[in-house]
Amino acid sequence: MSGMEILNKFESIDEDVALGMGFFDGVHIGHRKLICDLVSTSKVNELKTVLLTFKNSPAELFYSDVKYITLNSEREKLIESFGIDYMVELDFNDNLKKISAEDYLRKVCNFYKPKYIYSGFNHTFGFNKLGNSSFLSQKSKIYGYEFVEIPPIKFEEKTVSSTYIRELLKSGNVKTANNLLIEPFSISGKVIKGNQLGRTIGFPTANIDYPEKKAEIPYGVYCAEVKYMDNHYRGMLNYGVKPTVKNGKNNPVAEVYIIDFDKDIYGETIKISVLDKIRNEKKFESLEDLKNQIEKDLMKC
Repeated sequence: MSGMEILNKFESIDEDVALGMGFFDGVHIGHRKLICDLVSTSKVNELKTVLLTFKNSPAELFYSDVKYITLNSEREKLIESFGIDYMVELDFNDNLKKISAEDYLRKVCNFYKPKYIYSGFNHTFGFNKLGNSSFLSQKSKIYGYEFVEIPPIKFEEKTVSSTYIRELLKSGNVKTANNLLIEPFSISGKVIKGNQLGRTIGFPTANIDYPEKKAEIPYGVYCAEVKYMDNHYRGMLNYGVKPTVKNGKNNPVAEVYIIDFDKDIYGETIKISVLDKIRNEKKFESLEDLKNQIEKDLMKC
């Protein structure tokens, strides 16, 4: 890790900088291109790197149920791993919503005096989204920076974007989504008490609450990898309402069977990387049928 400093407001940096702009949800392969090029340019020109982003998606001012591929803490760790010096995470609020593109860019340049500005081809900012690649290019001579636009990154003729990846996850196409991410899609949380049904049929599971703000995946069974205390284990995740068990509840549960693992980890934090979907959630006629299906599912992990 590089020791990246996180700033929560505009703060002057008394060094020459190369600056990247974007939201970076998921830190996908398009984001990697921008960040790596930014870091490379900064090293060649002996500059510090600044990544300017937001704590929350601008969409939250318009929609109540915004979901994220990576939560803030996850995104910060991924970005830090590239060697970024400063990450500026602003609150996207009504004030930022109303600021003009001209005023926003002027503020950015007054604080950071960037020698370079990098942004993706589809990044926008300012009132009515009038700040874009064309705008940044037009203003470069006025504010004294060189502008670099990162063009679309394609995968199987599709343009890679956070929106597209969220759509893939929602449809259950986790494997393709993971091909576009720096790290596989994951969920993390503290292990909580379940109904311990898995233990009675020989497959004890670790249960966590599915993070409220996380991008949605369909109910079903998935191959997984579990990280616990810096160790990695193969696993199989079931996410859903467990229709075979009539417990009077309808709340979705994320429960993972960790292969070759027998520790008591209640209250401990685990990270579950979701690797590939095996099948949809299904109701079985008996616990024996469920056990037999689990054994078949495990052969795919």
